[in-house]
Amino acid sequence: MKTMSDAHVITLKNSFLVASLSLATLLALNTPAFASNADETIESSFKKSYVYRTYLKDENIKITSKEGAVVLSGEVFDDAHKPMAENTAEELFGVKSVENKIVIREDRLAANSDTWIRMKVQTALVFHTQVSASKTEVYVTNGVVTLKGIATSEARRDLTTEYAKKVEGVKSVLNHMKLVKPETMAEKIDDASITAQVKMTLVVHRSTSAMRTSVKTKDGVVTVGGKAQNYAEIDLVTKLVEDVDGVAYIVNTMSVDKN
Repeated sequence: MKTMSDAHVITLKNSFLVASLSLATLLALNTPAFASNADETIESSFKKSYVYRTYLKDENIKITSKEGAVVLSGEVFDDAHKPMAENTAEELFGVKSVENKIVIREDRLAANSDTWIRMKVQTALVFHTQVSASKTEVYVTNGVVTLKGIATSEARRDLTTEYAKKVEGVKSVLNHMKLVKPETMAEKIDDASITAQVKMTLVVHRSTSAMRTSVKTKDGVVTVGGKAQNYAEIDLVTKLVEDVDGVAYIVNTMSVDKN
């Protein structure tokens, strides 16, 4: 039976070592490029998210990502937009951490100014599944709100008017939204945006333990967990989440805190 000589063994070991070093070198050279592409995807996904396009695009928000470590900076007029941006970024694929350096502008919009009212109307629509904030255009002149865009029924168009009327500072509402068939309204909202909207909804409704409620979304299915004060609060969380635009189904695993 033939056996390999020591020289052959050494040669094979050297060949393996060279191949390993070459592979390691290739991976090292490609890692920065891969990381760069992943960071670009994170930054792009944030700007393409439903939350950004619907609520944050008019704010001065910047996002940078380095190996999955995201930094949010810039200035916003609306207090709600700072946590909304952070919640959205946290849920993007590839994000490892988020540092929120966004500041609220010192020269904040005067309450009841036209721009202030427009932002408040847009934010108000996020919490109601019966209307579509992304399909509703809001214009304000001297406190008079004009709504444009599309709605799937007369009832939904009327609801949009009613929600706008409830915003502080609104003098009257002119609704010029067009009626369309439901299928033309279909829009898949990204999971990160759904999670961000759910978290904001729970924060706004102080009767829920928002800080103790975990939220995860996959393909529109929202899973909420954590502790509640009672069973009524669990039911309330379910109802509030169901009303968020884009939620297909909710799985509520919350339990009552008996301590």
